[in-house]
Amino acid sequence: MTALLKTFIYLVSSSLFFPVLLILACLVVWILVYTGSFFREWISRQRLRDPGNDLPEMILTGAYDSCLPHSVIRVIRRLEKLNGKKDQVLVANLLRDAEHKMWKSLDRLKIMIRLGPGLGLIGTLIPMGTGLASLGQGDIGQLSQELVVAFTTTVAGMALGLVSYVLFTIRRRWKEQDIKNIELAAELLCTRIIETRSGKAA
Repeated sequence: MTALLKTFIYLVSSSLFFPVLLILACLVVWILVYTGSFFREWISRQRLRDPGNDLPEMILTGAYDSCLPHSVIRVIRRLEKLNGKKDQVLVANLLRDAEHKMWKSLDRLKIMIRLGPGLGLIGTLIPMGTGLASLGQGDIGQLSQELVVAFTTTVAGMALGLVSYVLFTIRRRWKEQDIKNIELAAELLCTRIIETRSGKAA
């Protein structure tokens, strides 16, 4: 029974080796493409003008196109279109929806931070077992080949995790800034609507 279980586990682990290598290769391509889009966004944000303390006034006057990213501008323009008796409810729903989408866009990077090293570890241990079996049979050449594959998958997995963590940290800071600007715009625009209605009522 024990020998049967050992054989079954060995077959399961061996069958995972090719899918792990395939997924790692696909993830390496994905992180390269994602890094390209990240730098494109970074360049576009570097070109934005720093509004400093003038941002509230720029939001109220509508002159914020040159100092805010497009994702924030889209939400602010939706806020400007909200009118009627349910403004507060609609604004709160819009803010929650925008915040949810912004944090959701970071989920893939959060998964990659864990997934890359995990797959790298799996891709290391499987050929190590085969290499040790080859060592027991005196096949040093096969052992060296398995060790090369094992350490290569480790490097690939760790590199994926590290790059994903750096990108996630920077993008999280961007999203926090964007959410802060959206909340500021919502507060300013709602205050202006209330003041306008009060003036009309008077």
